[in-house]
Amino acid sequence: MKTKIIATVGPACSAPDKLRSLAEAGVSIFRLNFSHSGAASFEPIVRTIRSLEKELGIPLTIMQDLAGPKIRIGDLAEPLNIAFGDKVVLGKTPPVDKNALYIPFAKEEILASLEPGDRLALADGTLMLAVREKLPDGNFLLESGNSGIVTSRKGLALPGKDVRLPALTEKDKSDLRDGLALGVDAVALSYVQTPEDILEAKAIIAEAGKNIPVVAKLERQNAVDRLFDILKVVDVVMVARGDLGVECPLQKLPSMQKRIIKACNNVSVPVIVATQMLLSMVNNPSPTRAETTDVANAVLDGADCVMLSEETAMGHYPVETVQFMRSITSEAEALLMERTTRFELPGQDEASDFLSYSACLLAEKAGAVGLVAHSMSGAAARNLSARRPSQPIYILTPNKEVYHALNFSWGVRPHLIANTSTGHLERAESFIEFCEDFRSGDNLVITAGQPRPGEAPQGTNLVKIYRK
Repeated sequence: MKTKIIATVGPACSAPDKLRSLAEAGVSIFRLNFSHSGAASFEPIVRTIRSLEKELGIPLTIMQDLAGPKIRIGDLAEPLNIAFGDKVVLGKTPPVDKNALYIPFAKEEILASLEPGDRLALADGTLMLAVREKLPDGNFLLESGNSGIVTSRKGLALPGKDVRLPALTEKDKSDLRDGLALGVDAVALSYVQTPEDILEAKAIIAEAGKNIPVVAKLERQNAVDRLFDILKVVDVVMVARGDLGVECPLQKLPSMQKRIIKACNNVSVPVIVATQMLLSMVNNPSPTRAETTDVANAVLDGADCVMLSEETAMGHYPVETVQFMRSITSEAEALLMERTTRFELPGQDEASDFLSYSACLLAEKAGAVGLVAHSMSGAAARNLSARRPSQPIYILTPNKEVYHALNFSWGVRPHLIANTSTGHLERAESFIEFCEDFRSGDNLVITAGQPRPGEAPQGTNLVKIYRK
């Protein structure tokens, strides 16, 4: 169980018995979607997850997902049936012709940026329209490129157009503070565009006296264009294929996903693949062949986590979906281990990165049954995880925030330990001696940041083969 599964909590799985079943089936991270609910509604769910964590003896991470500045149309009196080639009016003022197809839309900064030739995508790209002209009353005349139905408050996207909106709305800032008070372990930012979006969220987290990971959801082309800058400041990346598939041509999405994952692996940043992974299981007890291949390919590409949305939040088979996803990822992991050249040199020039790389090679050559690392920040865990060793990675940390953040990293088994006066190496050796996963005579590879007496930890500086 190396690839981590994220499950979205919703009406289909919010009951305590369902949450328990999801955790037992293999969910490591529970996603709370703040687009539809506030902190108060999630309080009983958080209490249940914390109780399950203690009862099952495993780390369960709670990820808050903020709504972000999603662009939505207004309220419609009734659904609009739009056919290919139909002319549609978009804007703030209802047209004089009462029979005209009209979509209310009042976001000033978007209207001000529209010009003939722009493309608009409604309802996650199911309806595509083109701007034909600006009308005298300030509205815009659109032409439909396909047929579809539009209902109230549907999302609107402008593929290929650079629309500058802050990733954190006032609602998001309030929700983030409420989530931190609630005790979430990570926060996902929607519609990230720049590194500054990440830093703004981190400042709010720091003000609250917390240090939880920030997940950047890549949903816009300009975020992908600035990926390397974003990777310098972010903790986790999510390939959010729903809106990203609207922003860019669908045929480019597979290669884009692979490039994003590769870039994240190179700098040891955990990466999540999300959206429609097993969507057919919302209504069916088994997935399609294409879906099973999609999940497996995400693992083979190098994803640390795979995420379920509607499948667990509102599907008829939430537990079965997780079980099926776990079986797919296990098969893909087995194939990954068959590859002859798994360990790639780190993409960074830090000595600690090369020590992690060397530890994985050493574990393979020595027939080690596991890697054990002591980590105060989680960096050692991410560096080992990025090399994709066949052995499980046991990470010891006295930091509770790091303990929950480690659930995002592939192959990592976090263990919360006491912050005693003993050295990091001694803590690792003691863990091995008392851990029932290991037998007498087993070889293990230890990495640690062993400081000299009186010095603060300086990162990984030690690799050792230890025989129990």
